[in-house]
Amino acid sequence: MLDNLTQRLAKVVKTMRGEARLTESNTADMLREVRLALLEADVALPAVREFIARVKEKAVGEEVIGSLTPGQALVGVVQRELASLMGGDLGPEASQLNFATQPPAIILMAGLQGAGKTTTVGKLAKFLKEQKKKKVLTVSADVYRPAAIGQLQTVTAQVGADFFPSQPTDKPVDIALAALDYAKKHYHDVLIVDTAGRLGIDEAMMQEIAALHGALKPIETLFVVDAMLGQDAINTAKAFNDALPLTGIVLTKLDGDARGGAALSVRHITGKPVKFAGVAEKLDGLEPFDPNRMANRILGMGDILALVEEARKGVDVEAAKGLADKIKGGGKFDLNDFKSQISQMKKMGGLSGLIDKLPAQFQQAAGNADMDQAEKQVRRMEGIINSMTPQERAKPELIKASRKRRIAAGAGVQVQEVNRMLAQFEQMQSMMKKLKGGGMMKMMRSMKGMMPGAR
Repeated sequence: MLDNLTQRLAKVVKTMRGEARLTESNTADMLREVRLALLEADVALPAVREFIARVKEKAVGEEVIGSLTPGQALVGVVQRELASLMGGDLGPEASQLNFATQPPAIILMAGLQGAGKTTTVGKLAKFLKEQKKKKVLTVSADVYRPAAIGQLQTVTAQVGADFFPSQPTDKPVDIALAALDYAKKHYHDVLIVDTAGRLGIDEAMMQEIAALHGALKPIETLFVVDAMLGQDAINTAKAFNDALPLTGIVLTKLDGDARGGAALSVRHITGKPVKFAGVAEKLDGLEPFDPNRMANRILGMGDILALVEEARKGVDVEAAKGLADKIKGGGKFDLNDFKSQISQMKKMGGLSGLIDKLPAQFQQAAGNADMDQAEKQVRRMEGIINSMTPQERAKPELIKASRKRRIAAGAGVQVQEVNRMLAQFEQMQSMMKKLKGGGMMKMMRSMKGMMPGAR
């Protein structure tokens, strides 16, 4: 997201050197680059003007301390103001959902058709169920779009939440009130109401959602907006904000567009905090929005905290402990263990998902490798292991020429691919031996070149 801004800032940081104080003259070029990058990223002009004015006011006169260059000092100011622009000035509580009400807490979802509302309902149900330990009921009040009700039923079943059925012939307010009654009787903590979207803003739609809001009195009214809409996102945000007392925003498809200026504009236009960001198509691809961390990612500083959280979610602690105990006890690292490591990495969002959260210099280093190709290679490795017998996985030394041919045919690859996978496995196996002897530094050195696609 906002790759262009990241690249422009990195370029200016290199050119600003050797002055002890930030002045109008030495910051002018960088502020021009920031202004252009924000406008190219489809950030609304009023938001850009206010942002540049705030950065200039805070930066001019600031001393360049310690080992920082003027460019780095200015990036520090830009980072703080970016975070503030996206809601950092509202405090950490602003991005939290409010559950301080008699259960069920009602969450009303609003937005245009195609913004990803229904999928977001499923993602939010999964988040609340797994992260907040809530009993969640979903209902669709979208009686206009064919298959909208069925779509919500499917995603709700996939995440293991409860679904309240409705019919296209029912009235939206009646559907919502019946779902609320059901949620009360069955002790649900949260009721999420999916509403109808349109291809554009119209009076009937706004009246309908305002009537739903009046009947339900939800504690949260979330506006779901596609980050790829650019300037249109600002117009729709303004229309919904005028019609409804919004409490927050969910930005979808942040992973799909290098511009994504909606993240910076919508908060500025509505004054409401961004509460969640859709960062992947999968149903676990919804993150609570943190302005400071998003500012770090935009500026190429990476999001190491998100990386740690992905690791915590993706890593099977028991399996990791079991492997460590096995190695310490003299057991051999086999192909079952290797496959387990591959699947853990996939749970953490794959190679590209991990690299996206690293600081810019690491991303540039990884940029030499073709990530799509590397992801394919990882999937191929998994397919090769799946083509082996349990005995071959447990004792890889049994795999000679005739077995390799059979495995390659089963996986639909050339024998060379099987040889390459086994070579990578042997590297990992030798690393595990070093780990057993406590040689962590040796292991770290030998990891160089292990990544698929690395040169």
